[in-house]
Amino acid sequence: MSLTIPFDNTYARLPEGFYSKLAATPVAAPSLLAFNRPLAEELGIGGAIAPEEVAEIFSGNAALPGADPLAQLYAGHQFGTFNPQLGDGRALLLGEVVDREGKRRDIQLKGSGRTPYSRMGDGRAWLGPVLREYVVSEAMHALGVPTTRALAAVRTGEEIYRETALPGAILTRVAESHIRVGTFQVFAARRDGAALEALYRYTLARHYPGAADPHEFLDRVIARQSALIAQWMSFGFIHGVMNTDNCTLSGETIDYGPCAFMDAYHPDRVYSSIDRMGRYAYSNQADIIVWNMAQLATALVPLCPDQEAAVTRFTEQVHAMPERIRADWLARFGAKVGLDAPTPEDGVLIGELLSLMQAEGADFTNTFRGLLDGSARDQFTDRAAFDAWAAKWRERIADQPRAEALMAGANPAFIPRNHRIEEMIQAAVAGDDAPFHRLNAVLSQPFTDQPEAADLARTPLPEEVVPATFCGT
Repeated sequence: MSLTIPFDNTYARLPEGFYSKLAATPVAAPSLLAFNRPLAEELGIGGAIAPEEVAEIFSGNAALPGADPLAQLYAGHQFGTFNPQLGDGRALLLGEVVDREGKRRDIQLKGSGRTPYSRMGDGRAWLGPVLREYVVSEAMHALGVPTTRALAAVRTGEEIYRETALPGAILTRVAESHIRVGTFQVFAARRDGAALEALYRYTLARHYPGAADPHEFLDRVIARQSALIAQWMSFGFIHGVMNTDNCTLSGETIDYGPCAFMDAYHPDRVYSSIDRMGRYAYSNQADIIVWNMAQLATALVPLCPDQEAAVTRFTEQVHAMPERIRADWLARFGAKVGLDAPTPEDGVLIGELLSLMQAEGADFTNTFRGLLDGSARDQFTDRAAFDAWAAKWRERIADQPRAEALMAGANPAFIPRNHRIEEMIQAAVAGDDAPFHRLNAVLSQPFTDQPEAADLARTPLPEEVVPATFCGT
């Protein structure tokens, strides 16, 4: 075997109750669909890289020296209801590497077979969700959003069954870690103080060195989550399943199942097929992250000597979150309209534009991008209303020398639009991977005008609209 991965595993050295160790279930005929060579280089993965060998390794068929595969245990609130035991039902952490910048990263197979946490599932993934996660996670990285990354996608040569027979696939996912709010919740719910303390110490060392106590730890987690949500919203991104088991302590976006980027703007937009009550709608994401952090705070209480005082202080920290999120939101949206240091009054100006967009169903991405070249006006039928807003906006940015640069760096020309992802998936199922590779190439430069890819910036025709997205389980 010529490909080498410099594993340096630490999670596997935590107590056995944190995970179940097992190997991936072999697949029949793995074939490589994509391998992210720049990311591999970042991770220090070396050696001659033959497609057949990569497919064997990242399908789980070939054991790698130094790997210590395991499925992680966690719990979680799913749509507000607590499930005391979840865990990796179709994923295996192969191990960790320390990348070229000295940052520890997990390498995980997703769709690698049953584990003790599969809960009657088959532990597999079909091709569509694998390609969706590959494309969207890499697009998010290119946008500058903290996210898990896609290292490889492999066809398994097997069919799996959902409503019908579908081609199987496995994604290799890279993350700063897969520690979740739900990882803390499982040990807090079990009243396993020793395990909770071990997890806290491990997470502190890995992600928040120097945090003096659980309160400072929570404050630093909150800061990352607040900044992340503001970024999501600034790009019109809807996660779709913000359960506490999908909320990482590293502050990375994870789980690209029923996610979507909005086309026509509406604050109550929902795409997830399983979110029937709109819990995780676009505009609710700021509230839900506060709720999720409250659950983390609850799990941290047993770590504090004076638990009554801890509850009071944690409550204050959580209650202060909305104001922090508003500030992060204003900074992000201020940049989108060319403002370097936006004020609360600027928030009113931004809100007026969003209201106009909502009233007319203007495209979120193309409207903001159009502020750069004057095409934003074309998104509106009530041109007079937009012109009135634009007059106030131009007056406001007249003394902003960096306005154009700010807008160019905050407003992408390209996002992974739902209808293009669906087209890409259908083509791949039929054996044509060209749309997948084209999407990845274009989305790797989202802020660059690419006239040859103008079709990928186009909003969907009525018959192309994808109204719902689905989990990959």
